[in-house]
Amino acid sequence: MSRWGATVRRSRTMKNVTLNDVMNNPKVKIFIEKANEQMSALGYTEHGFRHAEIVARTAQHLIQDLGMDGRVAELAGIAGYVHDIGNMITRQNHGDTSALVAYDILSKMGMDTEEIAILMGAIGNHEEEIGAPTNPVGAALILADKSDVHHSRVQNPNPLSFDIHDRVNYAVQQSSLRVDKQNKTINLELTIDTQSAGVMDYFEIFLLRMVMSRRAADFFGYKFRLIINGVDL
Repeated sequence: MSRWGATVRRSRTMKNVTLNDVMNNPKVKIFIEKANEQMSALGYTEHGFRHAEIVARTAQHLIQDLGMDGRVAELAGIAGYVHDIGNMITRQNHGDTSALVAYDILSKMGMDTEEIAILMGAIGNHEEEIGAPTNPVGAALILADKSDVHHSRVQNPNPLSFDIHDRVNYAVQQSSLRVDKQNKTINLELTIDTQSAGVMDYFEIFLLRMVMSRRAADFFGYKFRLIINGVDL
């Protein structure tokens, strides 16, 4: 992270594209809508506007809470909003397709090329199976994305046909990601209804995500803590 310093270099001739600009872009709106339609048809949890905005705001606030430059926070928010947009094409390797779709959109919006490169690297590395935190924007995106576990993400209307992902998300009543600067920790705090799913169910499907979150926290020089129902795990 030290190579980054506190700011992102940007050409004075390029547009200062903001998260609000991206959220209001007509193509982005359609692509996110279609991405979630496809994910719903495939039986996945919600990957639409709700998830996009929560990840965007969480990533943005995480960078701010860590005391980094405001432009880095803005880029983290943008990465969070479009990180799953490639699901409109295919779920497999959607980090790569999301990065390429984002390149086309952001370049047409006039964003600086170096900033686009940073975003593409972050988005392309957010999948837990193959990704890794390679810059602050990417590390914030990983932590924000993996922390969005919540009952409102379940799209299956029939509880009798829930798979384990539906059960675990449905069981989570509250989730929050918090920076503890005093103890140098980034805490994911969950409240789980253990009648719907047990803590071990959570670990069964989210272990890789938690390992990736730990690596992302390490990137900032922090420790990652998972707290479920008040118990530090």
